[in-house]
Amino acid sequence: MAQHLSHTNHLKKVLGIAFGLAVVTGSTIGSGILRTPGSIAALIPDARIIMCCWIAVGLYIMLSASAYAELTTMMPKAGGAYNYIKRAFGNYAGFINGWFDFITNAIAPAYFCIVLGEYSVLVFPEFASHQKWISLGFLTIFMLVNLPGVKSGSFTQKVTSALKIVLFLVLIVGCFIHGPHPVETGRLPIPNGMIEGSVVIALFKSLQLIMGTYDGWMSVSFFAEEDQDPNKNIPKSYLMGALTVTVLYVLINAAILYVMPVGYIAKSPLAAADAANVAFGEWGATLMTAVAIFSLVSILNAYMMIPSRILYGLGRDKFFIKQSTVVNNGGTPYFSLMICYAFAFILIIVSSFEQLFGLATFMMIIVTGFAFASLIILRKKEPDLPRPYKAWAYPYSTWLALLVTIALFMGFAISDTFSLLIIMGLILVSYIGYKLFVGPQTKYHE
Repeated sequence: MAQHLSHTNHLKKVLGIAFGLAVVTGSTIGSGILRTPGSIAALIPDARIIMCCWIAVGLYIMLSASAYAELTTMMPKAGGAYNYIKRAFGNYAGFINGWFDFITNAIAPAYFCIVLGEYSVLVFPEFASHQKWISLGFLTIFMLVNLPGVKSGSFTQKVTSALKIVLFLVLIVGCFIHGPHPVETGRLPIPNGMIEGSVVIALFKSLQLIMGTYDGWMSVSFFAEEDQDPNKNIPKSYLMGALTVTVLYVLINAAILYVMPVGYIAKSPLAAADAANVAFGEWGATLMTAVAIFSLVSILNAYMMIPSRILYGLGRDKFFIKQSTVVNNGGTPYFSLMICYAFAFILIIVSSFEQLFGLATFMMIIVTGFAFASLIILRKKEPDLPRPYKAWAYPYSTWLALLVTIALFMGFAISDTFSLLIIMGLILVSYIGYKLFVGPQTKYHE
């Protein structure tokens, strides 16, 4: 037993660029793109504005990926953005952002399992009364897949991500080949609320949904310590992954808007499935529902891996209990994995998709903003740090990304006051947690 424990605080360097691309695409493309087109169409009754929003956020993600690539290659450590924030702003800022990042990513398996349960019931309606049990079953299966070691999780990620992209391309091609639905197309009448001034709120609510759909593009940062050649693989994984996701999202939305008018999309909780029904006939909805279940498997697998790496990093820096750094012989921080499993299990029982999705997006934008600010601070504070990769067009691109992030935060604060209150409450109690775990110590893992 002692021999086993002597190696329990080290992750294995076994990952490469194939996994990097797989985890970016796999952890990003999932339930958001399947569910949000209908909600966005209900908020913004104009196809051109909808497409502009998806393209604009995609460009923002590309700038963000470039900034994160510099930070991650500079500090290739498990846990992601909180490492950079801690170095730039100090231990408390690192602590609170690390926990925000953990909550954001630990929430994700819960809402992906909820959506998997919803889709499963569509295929097998006789199990409608067991939807929560189906969701919990998916969570348990993918905890068990990742428990033995990082290689089993990595293999699952690469296979499911590749097949998911192929299947979405089938949907896109099918929609453009079939042509528009034979009903009146065009824009919806503009709701009175928009005329009276709520258009800004509607726009920011839409951007919040789109941002949540893009969430996952920074997934490479959580596995940097396990990469065989981070200086080479991480920038490629970020940029190629972000570009792939952006192009695919724009094409998916274009395909859905091509075959169905905005008014139909606005009434659809599962617009991708309805578009498949138009493109492939009556069997298309059932087929694409099954495809959606499979594609969600990929994103669930990624989010079973990610939050345990954040807890591992937090534990190593003494921001959490030391047991979170225990790693099994296969390279999985299994104690952290079990904590994440229990957290998601409870959320599935007590929460809904919409509540979880909005809160996670809000927290993500806070951590991302601090990460951009960290890049600016560290360029000034520690100019001689080795930087194997440097962000595009710095400082203009990074300042632009930071200002956009601040604007999005302000918009979300106006449009989603419930999530804002939760976050404010977490900030108020965070200092107690900081003192509890950190205590009087001043030195941390570098």
